[in-house]
Amino acid sequence: MNTAADLPAAVDDRLVIAGRPYRSRLLVGTGKYRDFAETRAAIDASGADIVTVAIRRTNIGQNAGEPSLVDALPPSEFTYLPNSAGCYNAEDAVRTLRLARELLDGHKLCKLEVLGDATSLYPDVRETLKAAETLVADGFDVMVYTSDDPIVARELEAIGCVAIMPLASLIGSGMGILNPWNLKLILEQSRVPVLVDAGVGTASDAAVAMELGCAGVLMNTAIAAAQKPVLMAHAMKLAVEAGRAAWLAGRMPRKLYSATPSSPTTGRIG
Repeated sequence: MNTAADLPAAVDDRLVIAGRPYRSRLLVGTGKYRDFAETRAAIDASGADIVTVAIRRTNIGQNAGEPSLVDALPPSEFTYLPNSAGCYNAEDAVRTLRLARELLDGHKLCKLEVLGDATSLYPDVRETLKAAETLVADGFDVMVYTSDDPIVARELEAIGCVAIMPLASLIGSGMGILNPWNLKLILEQSRVPVLVDAGVGTASDAAVAMELGCAGVLMNTAIAAAQKPVLMAHAMKLAVEAGRAAWLAGRMPRKLYSATPSSPTTGRIG
């Protein structure tokens, strides 16, 4: 019999990446906001512990004399996830993430992203695999952005990536999850966390990803490009929590052409 005692298990559920637990399963990007003040307000509203940083686009100390993200989001309060956004080959991606490690005092956790072209921002999986091999051998904890190809996902896990992050749809498109079947294939085979990365447009997209069994969701544009980013960040927080709780609870079976009364049919008065 399920009781209220089941609730804390869902509430206290932790995301574990490279052996470290995190309270929130929502990972949030730090780009595209009006300013660092709005960035901070949105991150706070999201409840995120992990924030992604595009090293090629955001100052975290490499540009002396300019406003730095670390002032708005101190690494003592958030786990930084430096990423190689804007890189189109393995060599550039590896160089960028090594720079991030130096700037963040040996920080090993990173997001590998190698793009195939500037129009679709679709991942170049061959270059991604090459970069992943180098980074893992160099001691990085690699969370990797990739296509929704389950074979590629399996290869990236075999290399040693600590999390697989397939796209739901193209970066910044807001189209939501276009191929849930491929995501399910990746989820069924993976022994490391699988997080949806790219394509989320609104709260229902995030909830669906979690209901499929994803360990988390990473997003930026869906929040930053909303008419009210801070409010959308709060909505995404609730959606991820609700989706996770629903997955843990286990939905009712689907019954085609078979209705069932929601109230008891026995012991009726009169």
